[in-house]
Amino acid sequence: MGAPSVNHEAESYQPSALSVVRERIAGDGVMLEVARVGAGRPVVLLHGFPENWRSWRHQIPALVNAGRSVLAPNLRGYPESDIPRERDAYHLRHLVADVAALVRASGFPRITLVGHDWGGVIAWAFARLHPELLDKLVILNAPHPEIYLRKAKRPPQMFRSWYVLFFLLPGVSEFALSAGKFQAVRDMFRRYPARRETFSELDIDQYIAQLSRPGALTAALNYYRANVRLGIGREWQSATIDVDTLLIWGRPRPDCAARSRAQGSAGEPLGAE
Repeated sequence: MGAPSVNHEAESYQPSALSVVRERIAGDGVMLEVARVGAGRPVVLLHGFPENWRSWRHQIPALVNAGRSVLAPNLRGYPESDIPRERDAYHLRHLVADVAALVRASGFPRITLVGHDWGGVIAWAFARLHPELLDKLVILNAPHPEIYLRKAKRPPQMFRSWYVLFFLLPGVSEFALSAGKFQAVRDMFRRYPARRETFSELDIDQYIAQLSRPGALTAALNYYRANVRLGIGREWQSATIDVDTLLIWGRPRPDCAARSRAQGSAGEPLGAE
């Protein structure tokens, strides 16, 4: 582990009134940049595509005020974490092993794991393989992998997931996404959120700046290429999740929510928003 440093970045882009300690923590053959804040039982926050740990800056103060510590990594392939060149380096087995390394670094035997989008996929897989390391699991907008793969074979979901197939095209998707100074990525953040004000121009500029670094865009796309082309594998999909789990959707998706909930041993919906 490298020597920690205090993050002095612009206040508007980090958790307000908090000193964020940035550490380099060894994952599964890579070094991960991790933001560590607070003290107490740890919550590990996993971001989605194509974001970074600062996506959680509005949630981190609430968790710290509740007496929890937070570890929020930049996942492998995202600056300032290492960016492996090999496609297979982004397979779930490596991503899950990275999270296991964060548990060890937390100094606690169990954590609460929170994941959004790709972070949610990793969190599902981690709960499948390492339930003994979790006390709680929180998933935001990420269906259970078995549910997604089952629905992905049906025409309606294939139409909605066209971008996944597009991301599998090496070189082509990089060219299209980076054209016009990443205009397609900028449009994605502006048009698709239910609330248009969710991402500020500063947010979008920061995400595009990180994707502009050598190898970063291909690394982000390799999450799809390694796990869709190579196959996630039945060991990641099929088991019931026997961990206290909260499943949150930004928009009502009763089909995915109900089917994902069925992968748990028990539980009832709290409602959707």
